[in-house]
Amino acid sequence: MSSKKTDTLLNWLITITVIFAGSLTVIFFVLSSIKELSIQEKIQYRNQALTTTAIVFLASAAMFNAYYAAKRAEALHKNAITAEKNLEIDIQNAKLNQDKLIAERFMGAIAQLGHEKVETRTGAIYALERVAQDFPKEHWTIMEILTAFVRENTPILQAKQEQQPEYSPAVYSNRRKGGSRSTQQLDPNFHQEIVKIRTDIQAALTVIARRNLLEDPKDQKLDLRNTDIRRADLVGANLQQADLRGADLSGADLRSADLSEADLNGAKLVRCILYETKLLKTILYGADLCWANLNRANLCGANLRSANLFGASLRAANLQGTNLYKANLQQATLKIANLSGAKLFLANLQGAKLGKANLHMTGLIGANLSGANLNGANLSGANLNAAKLQQTEVYFANFSEATLTEADLYQANLIGANLQKATFYQANLTQANLMGANFSQANLSDVKLEGTILTGAKNLELQQIKKAVGDRTTRLPDSMEPPTHWRQSV
Repeated sequence: MSSKKTDTLLNWLITITVIFAGSLTVIFFVLSSIKELSIQEKIQYRNQALTTTAIVFLASAAMFNAYYAAKRAEALHKNAITAEKNLEIDIQNAKLNQDKLIAERFMGAIAQLGHEKVETRTGAIYALERVAQDFPKEHWTIMEILTAFVRENTPILQAKQEQQPEYSPAVYSNRRKGGSRSTQQLDPNFHQEIVKIRTDIQAALTVIARRNLLEDPKDQKLDLRNTDIRRADLVGANLQQADLRGADLSGADLRSADLSEADLNGAKLVRCILYETKLLKTILYGADLCWANLNRANLCGANLRSANLFGASLRAANLQGTNLYKANLQQATLKIANLSGAKLFLANLQGAKLGKANLHMTGLIGANLSGANLNGANLSGANLNAAKLQQTEVYFANFSEATLTEADLYQANLIGANLQKATFYQANLTQANLMGANFSQANLSDVKLEGTILTGAKNLELQQIKKAVGDRTTRLPDSMEPPTHWRQSV
């Protein structure tokens, strides 16, 4: 019903009410004027008339008050609706202004990314960072713009990819005659070859590295594939799940960075600083980590299959459950490192330093540990079948329940080693030094002991010796005579 019709109805109600009240009053006054009535009855009729009139007028007043209250409430409601609509319009205008501002800032910054002056490009990069912080919805778009900027301006040229790497494993694999360790022939032009990273590229990487991770979409990854970002400063960088396949990060500083679940397949990290870096479940298949600093790094569950870690330092690093199948760890430092449960099948550990390392239940089948240092290492339960340990230093190492079937320990030094329940079936211990070693329940079936030093051995029984293959050059404990079936000639 319209407002005009409602007001007309109200006017009619007021008129009818007034007429009704007036009629009742007139009737009662007329009745009270009848002469036949007593004075008391006349007074009574007049009082009733006044009372009725008062009640009617009070009811009318209440009705009018309620009506006008409802009108006021309706007016307030209309005003609220109008205010709400105005607010929506203001919000829409503000959003339009914001979108316009974003577009202007976007276009201005992007236009400046192609400027010839590096100062202008750097300023544009930081302007985009501010836009990402002020407008979270544009966060990922800006990250994609910056990663594209890095990719386009730092491509790894095909000619460069085909060149021999600065640290070719072949340079270090040559060994002198007589079993001596390889000489380290460093490339003297290494630092000259690595040019300083451009200022604008470093700025882009800095913005990417310190972005707000909470704004990253779950199904998106940073794309920095095949980029040449050598000597980049990425300290504490957030690069989780980043795609860095084929990237060159040689000489980069990645201390305390987070590269968990990142893909660095075939990447170059020569002399890269990865101190205390998180590399949990990171893919480093075929990566080049020559001379990299991985001290105290967390590589738990990482895939380093066929990776080159020549001369790398992994002191106190966590490599639990890491895949190092066919990895090159020549002359690497793994002191106090945790390699429990790691897979080192066919890995090259020549000359590696593994003092006091934890190799519990580690798979070392066919691994080359020649000339390595395993003093005080824990190899309990490890699988060293067909492993090469020629001239290896293994002072006081723990081989309890380890398997060394067909392992080659020629001239290995196992003084004071714990060989309890270890299996040496058909292993070669020729000229090895096992002075003071613990042979409790060790399996020495068909083990070659020619020229082996067993003086001072603990818990070594004649029954174990009878199963082994020795000769007159084998030095047994003073209380033990060589078995009669051993050859008596040298």
